[in-house]
Amino acid sequence: MKPLLLIKHDPVETCGVAIPTLEAQGIELLVIEAWDDRAPRPGVDEISGIVEFGGEMHVDDDHVLPSLAWERDLTRGAVERGMPYLGSCLGAQILARALEAPVFTAPAKEIGFTVLRPTAAAGRDPILSVYADGDRVFHWHEDTFELPADSELLATGDVIPAQAFRVGERAWGLQFHFELDAPELDVWLDATERTGSDLKAAWGKSAAEVRDEAKLYMARHEDQGREVFRRFADVVRRASA
Repeated sequence: MKPLLLIKHDPVETCGVAIPTLEAQGIELLVIEAWDDRAPRPGVDEISGIVEFGGEMHVDDDHVLPSLAWERDLTRGAVERGMPYLGSCLGAQILARALEAPVFTAPAKEIGFTVLRPTAAAGRDPILSVYADGDRVFHWHEDTFELPADSELLATGDVIPAQAFRVGERAWGLQFHFELDAPELDVWLDATERTGSDLKAAWGKSAAEVRDEAKLYMARHEDQGREVFRRFADVVRRASA
């Protein structure tokens, strides 16, 4: 089987539970750092699927991260071929934008563990059926998107309506960071604190408040994230058979 492509957009991205879970499933991985101009840029013929993680940039900020143009094209090609795709936060926005849906500033910023509202369709979905109404998932974003044509809404939220969707049978975009684990959250918060920025003023929650939420919700969040990647590994194997 060809390798599964994992795309990182930020040096503080550790991929959380993703890499150990996928490797435990026997999936060969090709992990690239999108900001590295020397990183490979494989085509759809060279991979078995795509996982795209988050990032601080807007999905159309090609001047900030030139690889975004390649990523949008690659994503579009993957969907056209029915190739497995799984996007987290910016990755979900890339999926939407690659399919001509608008991505724009959300009416409110989201940070921390917020309530997820799966739709009825999520209960039948091979990935989103992991989640139940009221589960807490981790957000850190200020952009949102409209649903692409012919996609299915799988989850909404109390603040931001578009939280998860599927295109076709094998492409998912999830606005929240289902890959996040406790060590990665510490990396993110520590990096923010080192910049001297006021997280409370900018985002509405302090690092201490986010850490307090993690004490309550992170263990279940990690378990559900691992199950998402186990299920996605099954999708990739079946698509490659």
